[in-house]
Amino acid sequence: MNIHRIQPQPGQESVWDYPRPPRLEDSPKQIQIIFNGVTIADTHRAKRVLETSHPPIYYIPPEDIKMEYLSSTNKGSFCEWKGQAIYYTLVVGDKQVVNVAWAYPNPTSNFAGIQDYLAFYASPMDGCYVNGEKVEPQPGNFYGGWITKDIIGPFKGAPGTWGW
Repeated sequence: MNIHRIQPQPGQESVWDYPRPPRLEDSPKQIQIIFNGVTIADTHRAKRVLETSHPPIYYIPPEDIKMEYLSSTNKGSFCEWKGQAIYYTLVVGDKQVVNVAWAYPNPTSNFAGIQDYLAFYASPMDGCYVNGEKVEPQPGNFYGGWITKDIIGPFKGAPGTWGW
């Protein structure tokens, strides 16, 4: 399959310039998540994971999340870079989304900075925002990247990309 990198313009990032293995970095941007009319998360202390071909995944400290709306599930997954993940169900009022958030309670040493931080899939939410811009979910319903106007693909998971 032939994937053609889109050339970023000033102020944009290409996911094809992100590293592999992925990199963890602090993000001072305001991150907000709204579900069923309730602001579930609001922070300026998120961290983002950048990996080749993926839009950033934002991890939010639990202190900046309304954790009373979340409960852990039995689902787990393994990432070769970050380790074993656990998942959460979100319930607000009469709406529920199962396995919509995940965290790494014991991440690998390179990702110790996201220990117990949560990441969320954007598609089931009323909105996920980066500095007030509503994000587009990463295509494919498997990966949890958030796409904003300053992130350029093509993105893994989109039609025509390898494997999915």
